[in-house]
Amino acid sequence: MRPDDPKSAGPDTLTRRRLLLGVGGLAAVAAAPAAAVAASPSFEQWRAAFRAKALRRGISEATWDRVMTGLKPDTSVYALQRAQPEFQEALWQYLNRRVSDWRIITGRQRAVEQKALLERIEREYRVDRFIVLALWGVESSYGDVIDNRKYMRPVLPALVALAWGEPRRRAYWEQELLNALVIVDRGWGTPQEMIGSWAGAMGHTQWMPEVWLNMGVDFDGDGRISPFGRPDDALAGAARYLLQRGKYQQGEAWGCEARLPAGFNSRLADRKTYRSYAKWAELGVTRADGAAFAHPGHQVRLAVPVAGGPAFLIGRNFQSIYSYNPAFSYALAIVHLADRLRGRGPLVQPFPGGERTPTLAEVQEIQRRLTAAGFDTDGTDGRVGRDTMRAVAAFQRRTGMEVDGYAGLKVLARLRQGG
Repeated sequence: MRPDDPKSAGPDTLTRRRLLLGVGGLAAVAAAPAAAVAASPSFEQWRAAFRAKALRRGISEATWDRVMTGLKPDTSVYALQRAQPEFQEALWQYLNRRVSDWRIITGRQRAVEQKALLERIEREYRVDRFIVLALWGVESSYGDVIDNRKYMRPVLPALVALAWGEPRRRAYWEQELLNALVIVDRGWGTPQEMIGSWAGAMGHTQWMPEVWLNMGVDFDGDGRISPFGRPDDALAGAARYLLQRGKYQQGEAWGCEARLPAGFNSRLADRKTYRSYAKWAELGVTRADGAAFAHPGHQVRLAVPVAGGPAFLIGRNFQSIYSYNPAFSYALAIVHLADRLRGRGPLVQPFPGGERTPTLAEVQEIQRRLTAAGFDTDGTDGRVGRDTMRAVAAFQRRTGMEVDGYAGLKVLARLRQGG
């Protein structure tokens, strides 16, 4: 999924969801230990056999020689692949980090700056511009970290290491490496440009090579498709993905936060049974904001992800976003951020034990106070990435707080007390 929790997003991206869609999900990608590498053919033997596959795929000998001659596998990816997330986030923490004040403020600025582009994408692919904008914000902080070498690495050496030394999923990694070589062969990217996560996800919207190759769009008309540079190709490709693979339906909302009546039968929140909004209304379910359902005939299902927390009526376009990254928390963050970017308010029903989202100024204050106390947050810009979470966790340990790495209001209050 993404790099090791840069400021762009959170730990779930470390294991890049959609890169695993074709290989059975996250659990299927436990990393190859040293013994597995030892059991593999030598690197030279593997490379010789793989060369024949590349040439059969139509990759030119010139491209092969240019990319693969002298290329060393980045074996550090094995440890990254084995790594578990450093911090376990409750759903409310996950949402607060991704639908942060910084992302809302910055996203609204990008909506103005990229107005013409987003309108054109919406017109041509019939995907809500705010969904596209939110996906960009969650995947790469609106492109802010795509070329940050602190979090990103050259993709080709990483894919070579996985294709050679991860035998349980060798076919998958070899296919992605072949896709990357095709991209180079077509002149869409160079090995130097192709940097991303340990698993090969790249650019504004974190494409794996297969997605780049098959869902990419030359939307800026420069003769090549690229998830780097201007965001045109990446955002248009993401919209195409949602439309074609996710079956996005123009004119349908993703759903809404819902309010359940007293004594509601919880068995109806089975996350799978679709009913019309009108039918849910007959069962006493209303919008949490009190507004009327705009399309009573549209089909939605009911989800209550945390007992006692907010409930959601979820339409088929929520499932479209889920196809981009099969995690309920991810899809919920995207649609909620999209709603905030279009001017709607925060969730009405709080999560049990949750906190409100800290403001940008409050996060910056947390970072400043942590830095003054000797904890490295990697800046005070109001974005919470890996370094800020580590700094918070170290502060929590020192002060006897519960250690979760969450830069929230409890941590701020303790910092204001002097730690």
